Amino acid sequence: MVRSKNKHTQKKGLKQGEKEDSRKPRKITASTRHGYTKQFLSPYGGLLPLVKLWDALKFELLFTRSYCEPSRETEYGSLFMIKGLLMLLFIGFCRLHHFVYVSEDAMLLGILGVGQLPAVSTFWRYLQSLGQNQALSVLRIGAALRERAWKSLGYLYESIHIDIDTTVETVYGLIEGAKRGHNPRHRGKKGVRPVLAFIAETREYLAGNFRRGETISGQETARFILSFKGLIPNCVKKVHLRGDAELFSWTAVKACLRRGYDYTIAAKRTRPPFDPKGWYHVGRDGEIRYNSCLYQPQGWEKACRFVAQRIPKEREKAPSEPLQFELFEDDRYKYRIFVTSQPWRPHKVIQDYDGRAGAENLIGEANREGLAAIPGKKFQSNKAYFQIVMLSYNLWRYMIAFAHLKDQKKKTQHDQDQNTQPTIHVSRLKLLFIAAKIVSGGNTVKIYYSSHLSGKERLDRLIRNLDMLRKHPEILNSPIYWHKECQPFDAKIFLHKPSASSGPP
Repeated sequence: MVRSKNKHTQKKGLKQGEKEDSRKPRKITASTRHGYTKQFLSPYGGLLPLVKLWDALKFELLFTRSYCEPSRETEYGSLFMIKGLLMLLFIGFCRLHHFVYVSEDAMLLGILGVGQLPAVSTFWRYLQSLGQNQALSVLRIGAALRERAWKSLGYLYESIHIDIDTTVETVYGLIEGAKRGHNPRHRGKKGVRPVLAFIAETREYLAGNFRRGETISGQETARFILSFKGLIPNCVKKVHLRGDAELFSWTAVKACLRRGYDYTIAAKRTRPPFDPKGWYHVGRDGEIRYNSCLYQPQGWEKACRFVAQRIPKEREKAPSEPLQFELFEDDRYKYRIFVTSQPWRPHKVIQDYDGRAGAENLIGEANREGLAAIPGKKFQSNKAYFQIVMLSYNLWRYMIAFAHLKDQKKKTQHDQDQNTQPTIHVSRLKLLFIAAKIVSGGNTVKIYYSSHLSGKERLDRLIRNLDMLRKHPEILNSPIYWHKECQPFDAKIFLHKPSASSGPP
């Protein structure tokens, strides 16, 4: 019996290489027409997760409790102004006059709750009214946000590394505090010299100070180290400080001993008496050798442990350069000397110190986020702006962490490796620059994203994690270990076993 083709309902097979959901391409040529729509569109769709992050971490509540209002009152309020500055920096603009480029953005206006942004001079006058008290307030707000973010992300580090470093920002014009000093890129020009401290495990900013353009002194270093006490999360029991030779002084070491911090600081202008027979090598490389000794430099109150690495100078020369023999044996080597409180073998201490190299990349990233943009000539106002920039930097760190937060069953060692975190510049392309359509009606506002978005799974995971934390804030105070039969399904995302304390590599 011959079957009729009209009654035959069997689906045809797909050709090799053909996709079932393939879309017909839309050709756009020079003759393509254009038009306008009355709907509100925004290229910054990633600002919605930022608002959810603020709500999940109770940013407005912390701001109301901790922020010190400036003497100059504003019609819009300090919360409005600080939110505007944070969103400007979060988007990637670091100059106040860049507000003109986002003044009509529907997403930004909706978050601030206004139909039109105030003039740029309004933000400028508010920034000029800020000072030292506001800078300290923003730093305290950042510490409170860090405490909440660590609990929600499951960061239970018992031991952390704090990397301290300074940077030089060249300034032009009459800027208060600018001085001529160590400026390798622009020799002879004035600059400022801020100092920053980062947490190596989470790559976030801990503390910092906008300083004059001169080398940091020992007393200033000690005050900076002592200020860490109220900024470190409560779960941390052990702190290991790492700094370069600019921080080398007895007052800095004494401050570490006072707080109970371990330290490894590069030494300068000192020659400890290492035992000539105590040099040893590790592995097959017999030319690089290590040693240690106890030594009390002049002016120090007690002897400390010094470790050294000895590298032959012939290794640093190119093969084409002529070999110049040295008269004395010490002249043939380059020495890396450190003062430390760690009891490890010298090569392990130096290997652990080499992990501090990541702080240079973090400072460079902070410079691109707006640290290098000095807004005005008033030194106190620049100090407040410095802390606002670094608060925006930390908000990006938390945004990236929530976007990569997964269920414990799906979490792999690759996800746990903090060194694989993308930079803020790359994350801005993935999480912020997302086209969004804002639709309002019936006293409700809804934001639509494209269903063809390649990073839809990542965006959904980020929003879902933040919404879960907003709806169940008690997760922040939940116990570390829960029984599987009584643990809510969604709470598994936010509960992690405590990380093992860091030790020698």
